Formats: sequence, structure tokens, C-alpha cells
Amino acid sequence: MDLTGMVEKETTRENTHNKKLSIQVSLNGLSFCMLDLQDNTISYFKKVQFEKQLDPVKVLSRIELAYEQEEKLNQPVDEVKLLYTNSLFTLVPEELFDEDHAASFLKFNTKILKTDFIAFDKIQKDIVNVYIPYANINNYFFDKYGEFEYRHSLSVLIDSLLSIPNQNSAPKVYLHSHLNTYQLVVIEHSKLIFANSFEYDTKEDFLYYLLFTAEQLNLDPHEFELIMFGDISKDSEEYKMAWNYIKNISFMGPFHSFQFNTENKPEEERSEYLLIQSL
Repeated sequence: MDLTGMVEKETTRENTHNKKLSIQVSLNGLSFCMLDLQDNTISYFKKVQFEKQLDPVKVLSRIELAYEQEEKLNQPVDEVKLLYTNSLFTLVPEELFDEDHAASFLKFNTKILKTDFIAFDKIQKDIVNVYIPYANINNYFFDKYGEFEYRHSLSVLIDSLLSIPNQNSAPKVYLHSHLNTYQLVVIEHSKLIFANSFEYDTKEDFLYYLLFTAEQLNLDPHEFELIMFGDISKDSEEYKMAWNYIKNISFMGPFHSFQFNTENKPEEERSEYLLIQSL
């Protein structure tokens, strides 16, 4: 299997539509984003948050419903990228990774079923992200598009953050919030120090995981820089609580050059950081 999760199907279609589609799938919601390569504009954006966390079978039903209701989703595209956001992953140093025993790396983090398909992404800096994608959803997009690429969203996040210049400094803590979960990535001197995801129900849970991680990494809340993005703003209760304990907080600045040419667009473009980064 290709390290980037490439699913291939024989096709004679030529790349003539000049459109790329990025889709983010989690058990809490869906996001769709389409890029028009001719004028470098985002021509379609759609975000769906579920009333409660669903299982993969019901998530597929919501994907099918989106395609039934959204005419623009059915236009021809040249490239499809699918991002999975879930907690079914583990990071492994590349030198220790063995593809033939990929499941053994996951068994300490999550319950694995015999029917589960194990995938992995190669991340720069010699890291492999081993994870479980949803096979039923992969099959749906395979039938619809033929060739497409899928990755775990944490892989995209780590790759993009390690590519930011001028990381040769004190630790930076990046917090990406997405539908009642957040991914926490710590980078120091251009090296990945920590990466994990947390589900939370209350603002107190949100703060606890953040401060506990800082404590375990010996990071002083009065000194390290916390950079927030995703589904969080200065009006968020989570931000207000974090501000009482962490004094150096900022929000992710501009990170793309695309223009939105669509009626629907995110209120804060940084809320769809991963979706846009994958285009």
C-alpha cells in the first residue's frame, strides 16, 4: 500500500476539470471544500456538524445525503483528498516501523477488530502515523471517484506545522480544535516533541488536558507560546478559561493564498485549516 493511502482504479479520464475536492470526515461531522485551479479560488464549501457522535455506518449515510442534496458536490473533479479525524492512531519512529506488523503498534492505544483495515502515513522527520480509516467510507469514494488519496488529519497537521519556517526556537504548542476534540502538537527546535488528540465535553476538560500535557513536558504556562486555530475564537469559553492560566496565546495567522468564491464560507478561515491545507 502507498504510504499516503492512495486508492487506485484504472481510468482513462484526463485531468481537464481543473478542480480539487478536499473532504474531512469525523464521527462528529463532515466538511467539504472545492478548489478551482483556473483562478485559484475556493468555489464550494460546506460544513455539517452532527447532533451527536455517530458510528461509521451512519456517517456514510450522512455523506450519501450530502451528495443527494448538494448539486455542486456532483460536478466532475480531477483530484480528491479525504481526511480522517479520529483517535484511532499512534505515531511510530520510522526506524522501528514494520508494515507487516502495523496492527501491533495500535493495539496499545485502541481496540482492533479482525475486520479493521490498518493504514499508515509517512510524515516528514522520520515519523509514521499508523491509523484505522473507515473501510466503508473508503469504498464509497472509491466507487464514486476511482482514484483518490486519504490521510489521517493529524498527519496533515504535523506535516504543515513542521514546514513553518523559523521553528528553531523555544517550544511552541499548537492547538487545533475541531468539533469537541482538539489536536495538540508541540514543536521545539524544528522537532516534533508531542502530538495527540483529546475529546472533551466541558471547558474544564479542555483546560485539564492542555495543562496536564504542559506539566508532563515540563512546559511553564507563563513562558511557552500557545497558538490556537480551528473551531475556537476569543469568544470561546475554552479560550477564556485557558487565558487565566496561559499568558502567551495567539491565533494562527494567514496560511493560504486562495480566495473564496462561494456564498458559504467559514466565519474564520483558520477554522478549516486542515481542509484547506490538503488542497
